[in-house]
Amino acid sequence: MFELTTDQRDFAASLDALLSAADTVAAARAWAEGDHDPGLKLWQRLAEQGLTMLATDATPVELCVAFEALGRHAVPGPWVEAAAYLPVALGREVEGVATVAVPPRVPLALDADVADEVYVAADGALRTATAGDRQVSVDRTRRLFTAAPGEAVEHGDLDAAYDLAVLATAAQLLGAGERVLADSVAYAKQRRQFGREIGSYQAIKHKLADVRIALDFARPLVLGAALEPTPRAVSAAKVACSDAAYLATRTGLQVHGAIGYTQEFDLSVWITKVRALVSAWGTTADHRARILESLTGRP
Repeated sequence: MFELTTDQRDFAASLDALLSAADTVAAARAWAEGDHDPGLKLWQRLAEQGLTMLATDATPVELCVAFEALGRHAVPGPWVEAAAYLPVALGREVEGVATVAVPPRVPLALDADVADEVYVAADGALRTATAGDRQVSVDRTRRLFTAAPGEAVEHGDLDAAYDLAVLATAAQLLGAGERVLADSVAYAKQRRQFGREIGSYQAIKHKLADVRIALDFARPLVLGAALEPTPRAVSAAKVACSDAAYLATRTGLQVHGAIGYTQEFDLSVWITKVRALVSAWGTTADHRARILESLTGRP
């Protein structure tokens, strides 16, 4: 059985402590409204912890540890782009905030309005880009923009960069799903109906247990892909984490009832983020097709 090393567990604990004390939900809500200051301050603190160096100076395992924490705390910003894709694509750590579009699977550049560097990767080339019109996302913290390509730049392995970005997105989904499950369990223990906690009802227990199983089955796929990030492995991780996190949000809504649908309730931050991340960096249909092609040798 795969287990994190002591250093990796300490890294995860330090990130969790930092983010738990940072009021990330407030930063995410501010980011959605166009107030980037809280999110950028958090970005700087995380960069100082080495998150933007993980793709070049650490292993994919540490990267997954970090992105699971980012998903668990709903940290806003183009982290997959700046800390997973671009360091591999450019062959260096990215300084400041950066983003990229990788059409057709990633047609829009996330948070291009606040990025210091914007790129487009297409047809085997990486180019600088200029942000264009803003597009609508189901997740209000994900501010998506068209990107007009410019000058070509030197680049590394764009396929490897894409696979690492997919893996980072899977880890984010895993963290978000874990957060929704934890909040749902806590709510089920507090909410009373007909004189007893709703968590005491078998139907609620079974639904929450199904989420627990789905997340527990997804985690080994993430860690396995981190050890050997082949296209098939990262696609399998993305599919499993997408399905598990989506199940967590559906169950979370059922457990919370009507309050779970309100934008003012914090659960909505994770529900909309999961819904967006399920389709980010390749839809589940894309990744299932990639898995099938790797097994059969036919597109």
